[in-house]
Amino acid sequence: MYEIEIPSGVSVAVSGDEVTVKGKLGSVAKHTNPKFVEVNVQGSKITISEVKERKLARKSALATKAFSSVLKGSIDGVQNGIEVKMKVLFAHFPTSIEIKGNKMYLKNLFGEKVPREIDIVGSTKVEVKGQDVTVKGLDKYEVGQTVANIRRGCYARGYDTRVFQDGLYVAAEE
Repeated sequence: MYEIEIPSGVSVAVSGDEVTVKGKLGSVAKHTNPKFVEVNVQGSKITISEVKERKLARKSALATKAFSSVLKGSIDGVQNGIEVKMKVLFAHFPTSIEIKGNKMYLKNLFGEKVPREIDIVGSTKVEVKGQDVTVKGLDKYEVGQTVANIRRGCYARGYDTRVFQDGLYVAAEE
C-alpha cells in the first residue's frame, strides 16, 4: 500500500477507474485497472492499495508501485508543469520547423525535399523560437512521448551518424 500526500492547491477525484488530478495549471486524467489497483482519497491523502486476490498478487504489487509514480508525476505536472528545451543543430543544410495543429514539420533536414512529419501527443504544446524548441505540458508521459517522436523523426536513415549530426537535441529538462 502506498500513500501520497496531496499538496495544497491540488485536488484529486476518483470516479470508477479514472483518477483526475487538478491543479493551478490544469488537470490530468489517468486510468487504472481495477483488477490490480484500488485508489481511494481520504482527506489530504491518496491511498493506492493492492487487490487481495492471490493469483494477481505479484502483478498487483507491481501495478500499485507504478501507479503511485504516475500519480506523483501528475501532481508535479499540474503544480509546476513539465518543460523540455531542445536545440536545432545543423552542419550541412539549414533546418526549419513549422507547427500545424498536432503535427510538427521538419523542413530541409539533410537537404530532403519532403518535410518530415512528427506527431505532438495529447495536450502538449511545442513552441519554436529560432533554433530553440520548447516542449511543454502537464502530463510527464505525453511530453516525454512528444520528445521521443521528435528524436525519432530526426533519425539519419542511410547516413553516417558520426558525420551527419543534424537534428534536434535535448538541451535541458525541467
